[in-house]
Parts: sequence; structure tokens; C-alpha cells
Amino acid sequence: MKVFESLESLENLEKGCVLTIGNFDGFHLGHQDIITAAQQAVGKFGASGTVVMTFDPHPVAILHPEKAPGVLTPLELKKTLLGRSGIDSLVIIKDSLGLLNLSPGDFIDQFLMKAASPKAVVEGPNFHFGYGRSGDIDTLRQFGSLRGFEVVEVRFKQINLNDRRLVNCSSSLIRIDLEDGNVKDAAAMLSRPYRLAGKTVKGRGIGRKLGFPTANIEPLKQVIPAEGVYAGFVAAADSLEEVCLSEANRPAAISIGRAKTFLTDHPLLLEAHILEDNVEDLAGKWLAIDFVDRIRSQKRFENRELLKEQISRDCKKAVYLLT
Repeated sequence: MKVFESLESLENLEKGCVLTIGNFDGFHLGHQDIITAAQQAVGKFGASGTVVMTFDPHPVAILHPEKAPGVLTPLELKKTLLGRSGIDSLVIIKDSLGLLNLSPGDFIDQFLMKAASPKAVVEGPNFHFGYGRSGDIDTLRQFGSLRGFEVVEVRFKQINLNDRRLVNCSSSLIRIDLEDGNVKDAAAMLSRPYRLAGKTVKGRGIGRKLGFPTANIEPLKQVIPAEGVYAGFVAAADSLEEVCLSEANRPAAISIGRAKTFLTDHPLLLEAHILEDNVEDLAGKWLAIDFVDRIRSQKRFENRELLKEQISRDCKKAVYLLT
């Protein structure tokens, strides 16, 4: 996969492609359907290949920072997921303010046609572009008929969640599920467990004293699931790029919460107890945590012995859920 990370580099982008534009945060099943449709359109329209154009940061974070949605997939993880999908080129628009302020017509003529000259554009029903999101999928079709490119619309991806609700897969719904601690439904829409990445930091050492040493993580700026104890898998690596590429296959009990048992100050802590013997020193490592299921909510314990007993039960439940 070729990656273009500046507007100047687009001079080298192969023209006559099948293009899709979007934030692709989470790269959920609906996004995956769009990529599949784009790949199928290459042969149909005799295109040069597939090009995905995405934004970093999210356009809303530039236009209305106070309304910016939480990030599901930081850029490095998004690049990994899109690369695995088999696309030919990825365009990352980082300085997007000028583009976002173009009218739909100017966006098509001054940017899209010059940069990509696509033979087809593939989008979902809720696609918007141009100043104030004033262009939509119908606007795109109108310009396509005038500028000589086809428009392929991909319907919303619908799935049944664990409570049998039929929903459209969406990044916003995944964010809501994570904020509620519903990592199983989030995983159903993502087609994989939700992954949180971060670097290990020095912890309080309480877990080790209790016989359950933990790796403490300072996560990237992405959505953190609700406070609670979870079962999941962990991967460790020396760099962010490597950990994004790594398969998480080490079982763990994961705690997200505030240290209410021993501290009066309650910073949010993210800790993973890897369910293996003789775990190596993870200081300075990057960790990826894949959330599989929620075990329980957080609660306060009156003393260390009660906490130790509960952690032991949590670990047994995590083993059960992960095997």
C-alpha cells in the first residue's frame, strides 16, 4: 500500500482510480463493505486501483473542536487496518481546513479531479462533502455525470447485536457501546475486539504486592471503555507501529478505574494483569489491549484482602471467558 501524507505528494498519485473518501474511524463492517465495493469496481470500470482518502484529525476536530468525537482508531492503527484490507493507496489529509471550506463544486474541480481524476467514487448513503457538509451522495452523482466518473453507493451494513437488536453499523454507535462498557457489541460491529494502544508507565506497585502484577498503560488519545474489569488479550512490542501490527494473543484481566480503595485522589488507571507465569519486564514497551468481554463494574474494597480475593475471582472469570 502506497501512503501519501501531504497535498504536494499527490502529484505522484496514479490517476483513473476508484476512490472512496471518509474518516473510516473504527474501520467497522460498514467501512469494510465500502472497501470491498471499491475493489470490485476496479475491474468493472477499468480503473488503475483503489485509493482511500481519509483525514487526520477528524474534520469536526478542526471546524468544531468542542464537538469532536472520540477516536476509535488512532492513525497508526487505521493505517494498519486499511493496509490489511488490500487497498492500493492511502491518502491522509492532515491540513484539511482549506479543503473543508471549499464549495462542493470547487472540492470536485479544484481538488478531486486534479488529485485523482477518478473513474468511480464509492461512498455510503450518509456521505457529505464541501463547505458546511452541503454536498451529499446525490450532489456527488450530479458532478459525476458532468465530470465523467461513476458513483457507487454502498448501503448501510446491518447486523444483529447480542440482544438481537438490528442496527446499522456506525462509529458513533460503537463509541456509545464502549462508553457503556459494552465491548461485545462494539466488537460485533468492528468484526474484531476493540483495540486500545498505549505505552507502559510506572504504576503504584499495589498489584505486585497483592500477587497480581500489572502493566500500567498510558493510552493514546482514543475512546476508553467504561470503568470496569474486562477480559481481553494483550500484545507487547517496542514501537507503536509494531504493536499495531501485532496479534494480541496473551490473555489478561484488565482494570479501568480510579484507585478508590487506597487513595483519596482518584486518577483514572488502566492496568492489565497478563494471565501467564513469569511475565517479562514490560517497562517502556508499547501494549495493545483487545477487549473481549466485561467481567464487572468497579467497586470500593475496605481492605487489601477483600481486593485480593476479588482479583482472584476476576482472573478465573477472565480465563473462562477467553477459552
